Amino acid sequence: MAVRWTSFGIGQAVALTLSCSAFASPAAAQRIDAVEVADDRIVIRLDSPARAASSFAMAGPDRIVVDLEGIRPGGRSAAGGAVRTVRQGVRGENGSRIVLDLSEGAMVTGGSFADGGRRLTLDLRPVDARRFARAAGAGRMRFQPQPVVGAIVPASSSAAMVVDRRQRATATVPVPVARARRGLPLPKVAGDADRPLVVIDAGHGGHDPGAISPHGGLREKDLTLKTARAIRDALLAGGRVRVAMTRDRDQFLVLQERYAIARRLGASLFISVHCDSADNPDASGASIYTLSEVASDREAARLAARENKADILAGVDLGRQSADISSILIDLTQRETMNESAGFARLLGREAKGVIPLKSNYHRMASLMVLKAPDLPSILFETGYLSNEGDAKRLDSVEGRKAIAKSVSQAVEIHFARRMAAR
Repeated sequence: MAVRWTSFGIGQAVALTLSCSAFASPAAAQRIDAVEVADDRIVIRLDSPARAASSFAMAGPDRIVVDLEGIRPGGRSAAGGAVRTVRQGVRGENGSRIVLDLSEGAMVTGGSFADGGRRLTLDLRPVDARRFARAAGAGRMRFQPQPVVGAIVPASSSAAMVVDRRQRATATVPVPVARARRGLPLPKVAGDADRPLVVIDAGHGGHDPGAISPHGGLREKDLTLKTARAIRDALLAGGRVRVAMTRDRDQFLVLQERYAIARRLGASLFISVHCDSADNPDASGASIYTLSEVASDREAARLAARENKADILAGVDLGRQSADISSILIDLTQRETMNESAGFARLLGREAKGVIPLKSNYHRMASLMVLKAPDLPSILFETGYLSNEGDAKRLDSVEGRKAIAKSVSQAVEIHFARRMAAR
């Protein structure tokens, strides 16, 4: 569903989705009265009952997003606690989206509706970077407001029932962690079959526009797709590698699907393309992220604990190994992968220097879900700041995207030439 923004952009959560035909007719869309944030809660006041709501957290930059169905944006917003700013925008035909930009780690741990669905209170808890990254990769939570008297909950819910007037408790239903969809069609691979494969990932897409530039309303999802295509074309023109794109259209993919596509294709390198945003309009320049040590350990444990361990990692079938051996194999493989990723990040920085604006401390490490394939060298390339007028113009120009593509293609060719020489 498309989102039409007024004064805010979004970048990547905990999500709530709620739908009940027992509520007021969708004919008349009502509005948000107020959004108030304190240290331990988010209170959203509405002038009529919400028909549906969803909330999710997103990383890089860190945000909490709340979608409301049957409710239009409006009213005042007051930030507080870990929330730096609150923004509202139109979502689809008859809904709204609230984005809460975080100044420090925080996540929604629960919540409830009151006043017949006219007030939604979400419990807010401070968390460290590791916990927030885990929340950003999690699935949705559902919150059920009180239906109208005598309403029948649709049979599609967990249990159809007649709700009594005295029932006021809100049921919180956990939703499984978002995972890559089974049977997701693989993208086309271009290039000679004997060449190593590079997968280019255009960040965001579909209902997630990413950051929104205050300079002309440029959307991150559009610019990342254009830049990814420019990188693909430059790599194919060089003829040294094969190339695939996780998406070549305005399509939403969950984070796990992005690196899962690259793994299924047997890629040798994964490059996720993004645009940055900051409160400081003077912040500019590109940066390159690789996975941190902390994230490595957690992802290794998660992968080792999976019920279905039939994944092939570095030529070893984990399904035939004990849990301890699986964990060790994954850890060793991922540490080697992290070293190779860091090496490519430094190489890309060297090739980009003087070609595109680059931050002095361009190589950074973060616990980013999209980088967590344990056996696939991966980087996240923040190509510039949409909040900076000069960077935004550069990223929106053909010349600017060609310069980025030139830097990447040169780094990729050198990277694989070194690997071949080392054999």
